[in-house]
Amino acid sequence: MFRADFRPYRAMGHSLKTVILAGGFGTRIRDVAPDIPKPMIPIGHFPILFHIMKIYSAANFHKFVLALGYKGEVIRQYFLNYQTNMQDVTVFLGKNPKVVLCGNNETIPEEWEITLADTGQNAMTGARVRRIKRYVDSDDVFMLTYGDGVSNVDLKALLAFHRGHGRLLTITGVYPPGRFGELTVRNGTEVVGFNEKPQVSGGLISGGFFVCSRRIFDYLDEDDSLVFEQEPMRRLTADGQVRVFHHKGFWHPLDTHRDYKYLNELWEQGAAPWKTW
Repeated sequence: MFRADFRPYRAMGHSLKTVILAGGFGTRIRDVAPDIPKPMIPIGHFPILFHIMKIYSAANFHKFVLALGYKGEVIRQYFLNYQTNMQDVTVFLGKNPKVVLCGNNETIPEEWEITLADTGQNAMTGARVRRIKRYVDSDDVFMLTYGDGVSNVDLKALLAFHRGHGRLLTITGVYPPGRFGELTVRNGTEVVGFNEKPQVSGGLISGGFFVCSRRIFDYLDEDDSLVFEQEPMRRLTADGQVRVFHHKGFWHPLDTHRDYKYLNELWEQGAAPWKTW
């Protein structure tokens, strides 16, 4: 097996982890990229997953847990080969094979720690979150998001808001056209109702940038069919454990070919609001 001579990892930024759900089938956008997982669909030269990680990294969050599933090997190979694909390399064959990076490591700014976790081919979101528990056990809170949406949400303010209210879950609330999970809010921040993907919506919806306290695992199990946005979210809401962080800036998902075209046009024009790095 080849041995790559990489520079030592230097821990940076916040110690808490950012969990990214990157295991879904992405059936609504198969016409764009049928052979790769949805988080690997490109915006410009990089997958949307990489953009999301750059958003967090720009806010000083550099440790990631990627909850993999459908075609997870594509994501694994992307990050395992990232350094060698970005630099010149010298390959030594024979009895002591190895790969030595020849380029200037300073040209790669990402000082990231990435855990690639297989959470099951058919698992739904709740099961995937439960299955990464061991990777966030040392943290009192962790960040959580999907691998298919970009935003310029203020992540430092989001975390501070979560620590300030003391509940178990913070949802980032946004105001796009309604086809997502609609939130019913009381007293400005208290979530008292959650309706996943209503047919008609005109109010605040979940933008998918969450902060979770460790006790959220009490509401989860590893049953493949467990959907985080359904029974666990409703139980948390009924227990008064959910608050909403209002975000009035940019947020957009990658759900359809139209979304793909729109996000790429913004990027190509140098007008991507989520580019905070």
